[in-house]
Amino acid sequence: MNDSKPEAVPTDAAPAPKAAPPAHLPRPINTIKAIGLMFVAVTLFAGLDTSAKYLATQSGLPIVQIVWSRFTGQFLLMLTFLSSLPLSELLATRKLKWEIFRSLMMAGTTGCNFIALQYLRLDQTITVVFLAPLVVALLAGPFLGEWVGWRRLVAILVGFCGILIVVRPGFHSLHFAFIFAFGTMLTYAIFMLLTRYLAAFDKPLVMLFYSILIGTFGLMPFALWQWVWPQTIGQWALLSILGMLGGTGHYFFIHAYRLAPASILSPFLYVQLISMVGFGYFVFHDLPDIWTLIGSGVIIGSGVYLLHRERATRAEARLTDPI
Repeated sequence: MNDSKPEAVPTDAAPAPKAAPPAHLPRPINTIKAIGLMFVAVTLFAGLDTSAKYLATQSGLPIVQIVWSRFTGQFLLMLTFLSSLPLSELLATRKLKWEIFRSLMMAGTTGCNFIALQYLRLDQTITVVFLAPLVVALLAGPFLGEWVGWRRLVAILVGFCGILIVVRPGFHSLHFAFIFAFGTMLTYAIFMLLTRYLAAFDKPLVMLFYSILIGTFGLMPFALWQWVWPQTIGQWALLSILGMLGGTGHYFFIHAYRLAPASILSPFLYVQLISMVGFGYFVFHDLPDIWTLIGSGVIIGSGVYLLHRERATRAEARLTDPI
């Protein structure tokens, strides 16, 4: 309010305290901490895949048992840390059918991924999964109305060429496990599309809770039917920490995006390839072949360019918006 006559201020008055910043201003970006959390998150995800591959290939445990243990562990972890919240709050969704379908996609991508890991190297599976953001950008037009321009469309096509370099169809016999790797990528892309859609309706904790329900309860009878008792303490330990690796990784992942925008953090998702190569070498003595390295480089380059174009497009939209 502006008064017609200013008040007289005594000369010996104490200096006025500094005004607090307006409440509407966004929180300051903590880029270093966010990038650190992203590094930890993708390393935990790599540890999850490595543990699952070890249990399936070295311990001979059924895939459905490993998948169910991963989801059940995260479910128990969430109940422990969110015990102060009523269950009704975690189940308070406005889009129940879509949350259930998203949970089904989460179970599908985990199952396909663990099956592929039985036969493929860690670096091969993650390279195929790196195609998911490009598929999301392609499908966001018909499903979410977010159409891409010709530059981003070219980047998506180049990314698909990167997958052809990795798989090299026609140059050698295509391993059937690549079908499950592509299944992992497609179900994960649908999962991400649903996440973007449901974020406008449900809280993050609600979405995180629903995402593990199908894997926890839907797979329970199949896991118990095929259950094989672990033979060593190490096998029990790996089976027990699957949920912790996945749940903690997702928590750090979400927290990182609260501290910095996606345009800064998304390129660091590809650091997971380094973690996968490292775990693959030290645990399974695997090294990526030259075609996987070239193909992953093409896919990563396409993904980074796609992020650059998205940032540029948003900046142009802000400049052209009327004030």
